[in-house]
Amino acid sequence: MREHNGGPKGQEMIERVVSINRVSKVVKGGKRFKFSVLVVVGDGIQNVGIGIGKAREISEAVRKGIEKAKKNQVELKRVGSSIPHDIVGHFGAAEVLLKPAAPGTGVIAGGAVRAIMELGGVSDVLTKVIGRTSNPINVAYATMKALKGLRTPAEVMRLRGKEAPQAQEA
Repeated sequence: MREHNGGPKGQEMIERVVSINRVSKVVKGGKRFKFSVLVVVGDGIQNVGIGIGKAREISEAVRKGIEKAKKNQVELKRVGSSIPHDIVGHFGAAEVLLKPAAPGTGVIAGGAVRAIMELGGVSDVLTKVIGRTSNPINVAYATMKALKGLRTPAEVMRLRGKEAPQAQEA
């Protein structure tokens, strides 16, 4: 995990390499190896993004992945330390279920989903990969798709054309 400046509004950006995949191409002289790296970048508050970098060296692939992740950031919708509602994200054969959790529960997730949630600033959430694949790239994309579909209660009220309830005075 490395930290850099240069994120939105000058916050410290945290980067986490989720998976490294070595791929090979057979050529006349033997095999040529390249690396495909999945990187998650977030500020730990509410912005998170994912990117895939491909290169002959791991360090170059990580750098490319970080650049792409910074360009593909989304703003997480949160209520307290959790997400506003249950949601399922689909990408390819991957399905990811995200459920809000009570304060103090922690991040119940594995692999790519855990990295995305932690770097997005969500500290209480229950998750389950329920699709037919556990491919970290597809799981990461499914998680990001689910996060883009989240709506806060105030947004839902506004979309329905209703006013948010006012706090009653005692």
